[in-house]
Amino acid sequence: MNKCVIGIGSNINPESNIQGTLMILKKEVQVKAVSSWIKTKPIGITDQDDFINGAVKIYTTMKKEELKRYLKKLEDRLGRDRTLPKFGPRIIDIDIIVWNNEIVDDDYYKRDFVKRTVDELKIC
Repeated sequence: MNKCVIGIGSNINPESNIQGTLMILKKEVQVKAVSSWIKTKPIGITDQDDFINGAVKIYTTMKKEELKRYLKKLEDRLGRDRTLPKFGPRIIDIDIIVWNNEIVDDDYYKRDFVKRTVDELKIC
């Protein structure tokens, strides 16, 4: 079983989109813990709504690349528009941050809210 922490963020109807994401994840993978949620200012394109970000600890039998594909498909299922700019508004953004106790996303070191929410789950 692979243990990982995924980061989740949204700034388009974030409460409902994050709840929808969590509902699907709970049906499709083993959700072990959910961090608190943090409101953050947008990065890059600043003329947009604030984001809500958090982290979720999951267990899965999927391999890392398989989980990455699954998460991208989940974003698509939830309506993510990939034609928008990279740092533009998002219905949902889901990324693998920790894979089997190894940090695999540099945002952990660059963005305080990522580190804080991920670290919150280390004790879970």
